[in-house]
Amino acid sequence: MNIVRTPFLILLLLASISCQPKNKSDKQEVAQKEVSETHVATKLSAEQLQEYETAYFASGCFWCVEAIFESVKGVKEVYSGYSGGSEKNPTYQQVSYGRTSHAEAVEVYYDPNAISFTQLVQVFFGSHDPTTLNRQGPDRGAQYRSIAFYKNDKQKKIIQDYIDKLEAENLYGDRAIVTEVKPFDKFYMAEAYHQDYEKRNPNNSYIRNVSIPRLNRFKKNFESYLKEDAH
Repeated sequence: MNIVRTPFLILLLLASISCQPKNKSDKQEVAQKEVSETHVATKLSAEQLQEYETAYFASGCFWCVEAIFESVKGVKEVYSGYSGGSEKNPTYQQVSYGRTSHAEAVEVYYDPNAISFTQLVQVFFGSHDPTTLNRQGPDRGAQYRSIAFYKNDKQKKIIQDYIDKLEAENLYGDRAIVTEVKPFDKFYMAEAYHQDYEKRNPNNSYIRNVSIPRLNRFKKNFESYLKEDAH
């Protein structure tokens, strides 16, 4: 009896742990109790950020994705936000409930002399499952879909060539890669309390059960890409 029930209980646990707020009050409570709205001010200044290139990706809950890219050498700053849709100035409440066409995404500032766009694409594909349509882990909905954004034809080719390589290697068996390869248009920064969320909320149940295990899997597979303090 216990053997039969265990997988069900695991699935039930994962279903209950989600990046998506259960209701409006949950989101408000997080904003009031867990964050400082001045946190973004502790990041690099706009003037400092101008020295670096930017890349944009979406691969599930941005709490997870931000932490992964922040562990990568050559990456100077990462912001959580929304992209890929048409609505202006979306909010977390709108995006997380699937009320917009945006996805949770990250803006990555990187030094191209230390890490290339090609390597960032490798990090992107190596840190999530690009074969799950509108889903990543326990998070379901188009707002959690996989998107690799490009800013020019060169970047588009890099992304498509890497997808072709993964498919040629039959890495995912009979599961097709469903990642959208999309021209970058606009990135809307998420509310301040989402920035560095994993780092600042290590005891959050989602962080403990989803984000940290996902980050650790990435670190194990991409050890040579990590910053010295991320090992």
